Amino acid sequence: MTVKKLATVLAGLGAAFILYVGVSYLIAPQSMASDFGAPTWPRHEGTAFLAAKGVRDIATGLVIVALLFTGQRRALGWAMAAIAFVPLGDMTIVLGSGGPASTAYGIHGATAAAVALTAALLLREPPTAEAPTGSRASAGTPAP
Repeated sequence: MTVKKLATVLAGLGAAFILYVGVSYLIAPQSMASDFGAPTWPRHEGTAFLAAKGVRDIATGLVIVALLFTGQRRALGWAMAAIAFVPLGDMTIVLGSGGPASTAYGIHGATAAAVALTAALLLREPPTAEAPTGSRASAGTPAP
């Protein structure tokens, strides 16, 4: 498997995973909350915060999917680098709230590392030789 294909597979798996997590937070927020790692979570009216987390996760997955489908690999690499901040922040929240270190590092830390690795693989890809859309070269007009 080439590095490019590996980066694409990792990005696709990451998108599928975070979309699943986001939808799960919308459908069954209380059952998902315990897996996050915080010792307590919102109840009753506070469950809206869990839905907000679900929406955030779905949006994150959709950004990855959109960049994959449009072939914007460099932009995808930078987006994945920025997205790595989310699980890193989640890890910090779990540790800071007295949650289990195994969940903080094993779930959130490992996710941050996988996202950062995917970003690094994408950003290491050599630029393509294709002309940007809308340029004279892509319209078949010779360059001056």
